[in-house]
Amino acid sequence: MTGNTAAKQAHKINTNEDLKGVFQRTTFSILFFTSVTIAFFMQSCAKDSTKVVVSSSSSKKSHNLGQNCMNCHVSGGEAANEGGVFYIAGSVYDSSLSFANPNATVNMYTGPGGTGTLKYSIPVDKKGNFYATGGVDFGSGLYPSVQGATTVHHMSSPVMTGQCNSCHNVSTSKIWAN
Repeated sequence: MTGNTAAKQAHKINTNEDLKGVFQRTTFSILFFTSVTIAFFMQSCAKDSTKVVVSSSSSKKSHNLGQNCMNCHVSGGEAANEGGVFYIAGSVYDSSLSFANPNATVNMYTGPGGTGTLKYSIPVDKKGNFYATGGVDFGSGLYPSVQGATTVHHMSSPVMTGQCNSCHNVSTSKIWAN
């Protein structure tokens, strides 16, 4: 090899090595950017498990009036991924106990008969159901009351769970207010 040919050959090798390095860096950059983008979009599309969802008086999304909501809306339950894990849930009827009362609110107090501190106020939805997916701390017990347009009914004993329909409509009377 002449000196000129060897220099060209060496330059060609360096150019190929340079291109190989550029290709590797470009490929890495593209893969990294794609991975970060996918991770960002997956995170932004994921449900926010810390977000508390509370029934709304204008909503018609609930179902199964009178049934124990927490048969399905519990951690690992079949409805946990759809509607969330409920901390408190139930149904409210009118005085005939035959029809849902969508014009009511369930209040949770620290004392009996609506005394103490009002801790939570949960509106009943258009189908007669109420629920909250988190943020409910029962502490040493809370006293529920249901308030309709013309009546208020207080539960005389504290509750430690929000599974209202596990007793009401089963072993005790339905929750109702006018």
